[in-house]
Amino acid sequence: MYLSRVEIDSNNRAKTRDLTHLGAYHNWVEQSFPAEIEAGQRKRHLWRIDQLGGKRYLLVLSEEQPVAEKLATYGVVGTVMTKSYDQLLAGLQDGQMLRFRLTANPTHTITKPGARQGRVMPHITIERQRQWLVDRAEKSGFQLIQQTVVEAPTDDPTWAFDIVGREWPVLHRKGGRKGTVRLSRVTFEGLLRISDVSAFKQTLTQGIGREKAFGMGLMTVIPEA
Repeated sequence: MYLSRVEIDSNNRAKTRDLTHLGAYHNWVEQSFPAEIEAGQRKRHLWRIDQLGGKRYLLVLSEEQPVAEKLATYGVVGTVMTKSYDQLLAGLQDGQMLRFRLTANPTHTITKPGARQGRVMPHITIERQRQWLVDRAEKSGFQLIQQTVVEAPTDDPTWAFDIVGREWPVLHRKGGRKGTVRLSRVTFEGLLRISDVSAFKQTLTQGIGREKAFGMGLMTVIPEA
């Protein structure tokens, strides 16, 4: 596995004028793996947009290395970086504490009486979005850390993670009746403890939740100091 990053050249409007919706970013990622396109074997690439220090970055997790020149298509010259992800995966252990960042699409399904299929709806409130992550932690191989807020009247425990970004980016779907839609994109940051290292590795490499092709589901971690 490889983790790649490039700074998006946001100040160059002529260069990035095509990046108006999530589908354009998806296409950018896919075009960065021309050998897969030529072979007709598209693999899943997890990706997300990070905002750090006033700059925007495209982050991509993939089985094979992307072609640097393709990944730089909408990037600042000289900012493409790719490193092996295998060493990090191999070093993970049960009980290990990690800081995480996750951009995801928190949703739930509503099924009306008599309906054959439920309707997928986004969680709107911060409380529901936080609970969405709490509900998925165990089966994803980790535990979210609880901490006690001493200043609280009852010293109630609270989760050691927070929502640091909430957006509704546009996606233009091809064909069908859906047309242009807006997806809920929520970014979480905080502390976790690995409870099932095998399941956790699958979470890191396969992602969490829906809309993975459109920049959701990628969790990255660093050891807690």
